[in-house]
Amino acid sequence: MGFQGTKINPKKFDRSQLKFYIILVPLAAFMLLPIVYMFSQAFKPLDELFMFPPRFFAINPTWKNFQDLMRTASTSGVPMSRYLFNSIIITITIVVATIFITAMSGYALSKKKFKAKNTLFSINQAALMFVPVAVAIPRYLIIVNIGLVDNPLVHIIPALAMPVGLFLVKQFIDQIPDVLIEAARLDGAGDFYILRKIIIPLIVPALSTVGILSFQAAWGATEASNIYISDETMKTFSFYLSTLTSQATGNGVAGAGMQAAASLIMFLPNLIIFILMQSRVMNTMSHSGIK
Repeated sequence: MGFQGTKINPKKFDRSQLKFYIILVPLAAFMLLPIVYMFSQAFKPLDELFMFPPRFFAINPTWKNFQDLMRTASTSGVPMSRYLFNSIIITITIVVATIFITAMSGYALSKKKFKAKNTLFSINQAALMFVPVAVAIPRYLIIVNIGLVDNPLVHIIPALAMPVGLFLVKQFIDQIPDVLIEAARLDGAGDFYILRKIIIPLIVPALSTVGILSFQAAWGATEASNIYISDETMKTFSFYLSTLTSQATGNGVAGAGMQAAASLIMFLPNLIIFILMQSRVMNTMSHSGIK
């Protein structure tokens, strides 16, 4: 009887929600500050970039940083569009291949029975402990020995292994009832049919998260272009921008504005992808550990 006046999850705004807004709105504003600051930095003129004490917002916003970046890019031997084209193709290939491989691997580790299944999953979990720097030397030796140096595939193959993505997808597939799969098998369905028609539609939120993580890693990657590729026409957009800004910064303070503009250009695709897919990401995080 004491709960008659209480509304749980009202569809419209209710006064009972005020206590949550008082906490969450300031917290959300605080979390947005780095993004707002990045936008502000990209449009600051040089005198504001080095102003002391520093200002959070641009007083006299300008497009000059972007104009300087484009003008510097136009003087390079290889057009910027070539680097951008490389990054788009590489990123799309990595995202699609990673989603496909992760879905198949998660299905095998979750629903198939074979020897060393638990051992393989334990190895995947152990891989979560290693940061990329810790495996840089073994990765270099493997890439050199299999002949991927100066090969466009060097951008793609090392990026296909995503332990955290496999963990999320496997946990999601664990929640799918075995009886659903057994019923499909009784109807004559094979593994690829089950994966395509049953598993993948039910784990779309997890695969969306894998797609976002692989996109972020692929779009901003510079290691392959920096270490394994000598042909400028095969290098990525992120490496190109980092090279431009580092050269300009080394020549004087004028490069600071270009660096801020380049950082915003590289960040925008990640922000757009996350905004479009954030609901699926939250759904993945809330269900990945539930059985």
